[in-house]
Amino acid sequence: MVTVNGEKKEWSGKTVEEMLQSSGYQMERVAVELNEEILPKTQYAETILKTGDCVEVIEFVGGG
Repeated sequence: MVTVNGEKKEWSGKTVEEMLQSSGYQMERVAVELNEEILPKTQYAETILKTGDCVEVIEFVGGG
């Protein structure tokens, strides 16, 4: 199990990119923190989630 924004999810073995796409996030509009460290967007496709990982996804929303 991987904790994503405080919820336990079955994302072990998937990449961060796969998790974001499957969850409906637009990758150009998010920042990802993995185990309390900011993950560069260039590493989303190669970073594989493991049991016990903690992910925070921050989505940027435009407005005024």
